[in-house]
Amino acid sequence: MLNRVILIGRLTKDPELTYTPSGVATAKFIMAVDRPFSSAGGEREADFIPVVTWRQLAETCANYLRKGRLTAVEGRIQVRNYENSEGKRVYVTEVIADNVRFLESNRDSNKKDSSQANHPGDSNYQTDHSNTGYKDPFKDSGQPIDISDDELPF
Repeated sequence: MLNRVILIGRLTKDPELTYTPSGVATAKFIMAVDRPFSSAGGEREADFIPVVTWRQLAETCANYLRKGRLTAVEGRIQVRNYENSEGKRVYVTEVIADNVRFLESNRDSNKKDSSQANHPGDSNYQTDHSNTGYKDPFKDSGQPIDISDDELPF
């Protein structure tokens, strides 16, 4: 059996840090993850996925993650249920993260926050790294890629 999930997306708001009665830290946040296709109208859609972290990882996420930060999460999907105040059974699906990677530095995030609020999927989305000497290794130069069959691993 296998229950593994890897997500890359942006936080919709700052993580919420709480502690259990026994003093164990837990942080919850929601990630917006773009779907790999567009709707019939050409609009990009996203899924909003709840993520839960525990212990030291929860405290680290609460201290360093902020709304809009690009983040990678690795963990497992968990479904839990409870009975609400009206007596109805409520099911909650969430990712229990055991590894969180911060894909932007605070400097990159602050630069983005101070400029116009663009997001991936927007037609005018861009990150300006011209002053840092950063070169995007995935930027498309428009030239064809020359790869011989000897370089392919399959």
